Amino acid sequence: MRIAIVAHNAYGMISGVQSGHIGGVERQAAMLARWLADRGYDVSLITWNEGGGPIETIDRVRVIKICRADAGLPVLRFFVPRWSSLNAALRVADADIYYQNGAEEVTGQVAMWCRRHGRKFVFSAASDMDCDRWIATERPLRERWLYRYGLRAADRIVVQTGVQAEMLKAATGLPSQVLPMPGDDLARHPGGPPRPNDEDSPLLLLVGRIAPEKNIETFIELARLLPDMRFLVVGPGDPSNPYVASIKGLSNDVPNLEFFGSADRLQLRELYLSATALCCTSHYEGFPNTFIEAWSLGLPVLSTVDPDGVIARHNLGAHVSGLNELRDRVQELAGSPGNRDAIAENARAYFQSNHQLDVAMERFERLFRETV
Repeated sequence: MRIAIVAHNAYGMISGVQSGHIGGVERQAAMLARWLADRGYDVSLITWNEGGGPIETIDRVRVIKICRADAGLPVLRFFVPRWSSLNAALRVADADIYYQNGAEEVTGQVAMWCRRHGRKFVFSAASDMDCDRWIATERPLRERWLYRYGLRAADRIVVQTGVQAEMLKAATGLPSQVLPMPGDDLARHPGGPPRPNDEDSPLLLLVGRIAPEKNIETFIELARLLPDMRFLVVGPGDPSNPYVASIKGLSNDVPNLEFFGSADRLQLRELYLSATALCCTSHYEGFPNTFIEAWSLGLPVLSTVDPDGVIARHNLGAHVSGLNELRDRVQELAGSPGNRDAIAENARAYFQSNHQLDVAMERFERLFRETV
């Protein structure tokens, strides 16, 4: 079976070159491509041109480039070269099934090509917003129309949680299938310090790009309330972006909070291992890769969002409603080594049963086989 994965920003993740945007969608696309290629499938990954030749083979994955993200003239570049080069790449891939993750106009463009050429198309939602708000009001009319068309034309729709399935059904009437996302088992990576002992100052992490939906303001306020603990924001943030500048300005008088910037996989593993908990203060999420990574190492997650209630149901940390409850749960966790150990055991077991690479990928493999 020939499988093509469309992930415009995934070149940096598959190649190891730190170029362009790398987030959860890109990490999952690269993991899926490599895993399928290792299983003997003919796999293509379609990305922006961020270097190298027009077609490269990386880890047995054929990487097919469309145009550069900044190519063409404003307005016109939507059609030429972006859409035209995407169509050309889809044709070169010549796959039996095409897979794309995340709500965007590309969803409709890929679905349209597949319909026209008799190929199968699988779409995967990347967040709660993909199943509701994106459809209704978040984007310009052209983008919303193409995304809605892509949903209707998809042969299968994958969502991350049962809540997302319900949201999508209510918004569109379309059925979907819940598949837990795969995660990198950081416990299998060598190196890294031991877990902190009780004499260490507790370290709280927030991992993710600096963006309004992440609500980092609450994390900063938490640091103000707990001056004896250390707080670290890990993730990219363009200093020229007004929101990023405002966030860093808010933290100027908070000496126990630092901005680490982007971290590679080894650095991230070491930070998780050094931490007392991973915090999430987001207004909304899908099923964050950071949660999965933290649980692979037995790190508790204290979060304002709880995808499908797994944090509460499996005792993987705590689901909190706001700043004060978050503060209380942080203090309880920091003061209870026994509770941390129990959560660590639960987290590893949950990760291995639901998000470990082979377990999660085999579900995707079955879905692709059933679709074709």
